[in-house]
Amino acid sequence: MRRPKLSIAIALLLLAALASTMTYTGFLVIGVLADYLDTSRFVAGLLLGALLARFPSFSKGKLRIVGLLPKPVRRPLIVGMLALCFLHFLSQGDYVPAGFTGFTTLFVLTLPWLRRAMFDRLLSSVFPFAGRKPAARSDDMVIDGEFRERKD
Repeated sequence: MRRPKLSIAIALLLLAALASTMTYTGFLVIGVLADYLDTSRFVAGLLLGALLARFPSFSKGKLRIVGLLPKPVRRPLIVGMLALCFLHFLSQGDYVPAGFTGFTTLFVLTLPWLRRAMFDRLLSSVFPFAGRKPAARSDDMVIDGEFRERKD
């Protein structure tokens, strides 16, 4: 890095732009949800907040996070709501809000891959042999198997 201050400034600017994009998209989603439920934005925001909220809980001496929705359901629900809003805005001809919801949908879908790639890159710069190792090429002529003994 030749100019660390410039790199930090650009990274902060990109993070601020991403945060504002996500905030505006949340505003749009709550508006569309309020329109479909025929209620106010306040009530729609409360319903969405109650549906997606997570709270800390102590169970058997361990700290856990408990929510109304299980973890495997949360991301598909969010992507589904974003896709609904995207189609809603496209059907009305509102292309700018559709662009915001489309970008946010794409970001939410690629976030696990981005997180894994960034984490591996950070670890590999700190620890030279950390991070995911690329899978070794396998030979098509070799049959690989795992055998375990059963206790009778």
